[in-house]
Amino acid sequence: MKLDILAIGVHPDDVELSCAGTLLKHIAAKKKVGILDLTKGELGTRGSAEIRTKEAKRAAKILGVSVREQLDLADGFFANDKESQLKIIGIIRKYQPEIVLCNAISDRHPDHGRSAKLAADACFYSGLTKIDTKQGKKSQQAWRPKAVYHYIQDNFIKPDLVIDITKFVDKKMEAIHAYESQFYNPDSKEPSTAISGPEFLELVKAKHLIFGRYINVLYAEGFTVDRPVGVKSLLDLK
Repeated sequence: MKLDILAIGVHPDDVELSCAGTLLKHIAAKKKVGILDLTKGELGTRGSAEIRTKEAKRAAKILGVSVREQLDLADGFFANDKESQLKIIGIIRKYQPEIVLCNAISDRHPDHGRSAKLAADACFYSGLTKIDTKQGKKSQQAWRPKAVYHYIQDNFIKPDLVIDITKFVDKKMEAIHAYESQFYNPDSKEPSTAISGPEFLELVKAKHLIFGRYINVLYAEGFTVDRPVGVKSLLDLK
C-alpha cells in the first residue's frame, strides 16, 4: 500500500495531539494516511505499554487511517543510530509516503527532539540505493519522501505553515480521548502528570486557536520545515 502521508511519533498519542486534524482533513480528501509509533511509550507514568497499544489502535480507528504500525525502539533510551534508522527506513520504503510528518524539532520532552532528527535522517537515507533493506526476502526499492514537516507539540514554536482544521477539531479531540490512561479522567487512580489535568486538553485547543488566528480561521495546526515551502501561486496562500 502506498501512502500519501506518513505521520511518525515517538510515543503513541504524539500524532493525535499534534497533527490529527491535518490527517483527518487529508483522509476526508481521499488521501492515504498512515501512522508509525517508534516506541510503545513504556516509560509513561500512567498506564502501560499494553494499554497504550490498545488505545493507539482505538485512536487509529477513530481517525480512519489506512495503517498504523509500531516499532520497538526503547522509550527514553533510543539512539539515532544505524539500527534505529534501518527500522524506520524499512517502513518508509514499504509505504513510500510523499510526505512525512514527525516530532517537534525541540520540546519539553527530550524524546521529541531526538525523534525529529532520527526520523528526518531516516527519510534522507531511505533514498540511498546502496542501503539495502528487505521486506520478507525481497530487497526494497529506495524511496525518499518529497517533504518532511515537523508538527508542534508542548513548547510554543512559531510555525512556518499552518493548516485549517476547524471542521475536524472535534474528531481530533475524540481521538485524543481514546488515550484514557493518559489524559483527564476524574475516576482515575493513576498518579497526576503534566498532561493528566483538564487544563492540558484546553491548552491543546487554545494553541490551535492561536494558529488559526494567523490565517483567519477558528482552529489550525502548525508545522515547521527546514527548507522553503513551494506553492503554485500566491493565490494559494491565505
